Amino acid sequence: MKKNTIFRIFFSRFLILILNFGLVIYTTNMWGSEGKGVISIVIADLTIIGFFSNIFVGSSVTYFASKYKTEQILLYAYIWSVLVGVFIPVFFSMIRTVEYLEYLISLSVLSSLLAANINLFVGKQNMKMFNLFTILQQLVHIIFIIVIIYILKETSVSGYFMAQTGCYGILFFISAFLLLRYLKISDISFSRQVRNTMFDYGWKIQTSSFLQFLNNRLSFYFLEYYKGIMSVGIYSIGVAFSEAIWTVSRSLSIALYADLVNDENENAGIEKTKISLRISFFTTLVFIALVLLLPAKFYVMIFGKDFQQTKQIILLLSPGILAIAMSNIIGYYFAGVNKLRILNTKSIIGVVFTIMSSFFIIPYWGIAGACIVTSISYCLSSALLFWKFYQITEFHIQDYFISKNEFQILLNKLLRKKSK
Repeated sequence: MKKNTIFRIFFSRFLILILNFGLVIYTTNMWGSEGKGVISIVIADLTIIGFFSNIFVGSSVTYFASKYKTEQILLYAYIWSVLVGVFIPVFFSMIRTVEYLEYLISLSVLSSLLAANINLFVGKQNMKMFNLFTILQQLVHIIFIIVIIYILKETSVSGYFMAQTGCYGILFFISAFLLLRYLKISDISFSRQVRNTMFDYGWKIQTSSFLQFLNNRLSFYFLEYYKGIMSVGIYSIGVAFSEAIWTVSRSLSIALYADLVNDENENAGIEKTKISLRISFFTTLVFIALVLLLPAKFYVMIFGKDFQQTKQIILLLSPGILAIAMSNIIGYYFAGVNKLRILNTKSIIGVVFTIMSSFFIIPYWGIAGACIVTSISYCLSSALLFWKFYQITEFHIQDYFISKNEFQILLNKLLRKKSK
């Protein structure tokens, strides 16, 4: 992995981090803990639907981008996006009450279509486009919120979903234009081999991702059941900080994955993984420290009086945040070399622990209990990946610390950015 690629990813993720924090702060102040809880549940539903969509539009698009024609890959990805995006939300509405169903359907379809295009950029190793559209998802969403709330005067929670729908829609059409102008209509075809191999790879990796999502989000549903929607809103702020901190780790993982699926040199893949581990460990530790250095009163001032527990939530989640930041890298290594069984196993361990412990801990300890359960679950599932990775390579403590030379390069890049 080229150092310039890593640094571009680092700076683009840092920008996304700032935009994400801004969006979290605004939505919390605009709609309060209850409104934030509603948004969190709808987004959790959207994420669940995304796992079904990602069988064809997720990592399978990236993995097979260099192996099959783009016309064949996108054909299946687009059709699958529409089918899943419509039928799964409707199915959800048949078994339980789903708020904002119409927005859930539109968001499901458009986010999946956009994801197919972005993942194709990764598969083609066009990381500039990947970085650009990842940043634009936050930036354009914020612009649409401003237009809808302050110009169209739609101040209800539905304004958030209207803005998100507009964001996904316009970015999909722009990215589709950039991709489709190079495609040949004559190459579009329904290939059974492409369909079967994409599905086989996709469902295996999405099983792991879905189980990991349950580790991340089951606590939302337990909290809603035992403590009410307001507790979900309060807890979700701490989780939002966690996932914002993971932005760098996830982006490094995707860049590593793009390299691995286009390179058959196993030793080089391991070395690239270790470089990503060092950067992920360092940046995650720095971000956690910065967030924890802020006084508890700061979060009350930013988010409101309902969010006095925010610093405590982040503190309790921090061991798990660091563990997942590292295991994201190793997980994408195993996905890149098509060793998916270990990913399913580690996620199952986390889910089983989360379910068993949540029934006993969350009813008594509430939000703090959800934090403890989630953090331990993250650490347990990550530990298995570390153990498996270091079965195939030697463990060195240096794998987790940036060298003096690498730190100097990073510092020079930072200074150069400031001088511009």
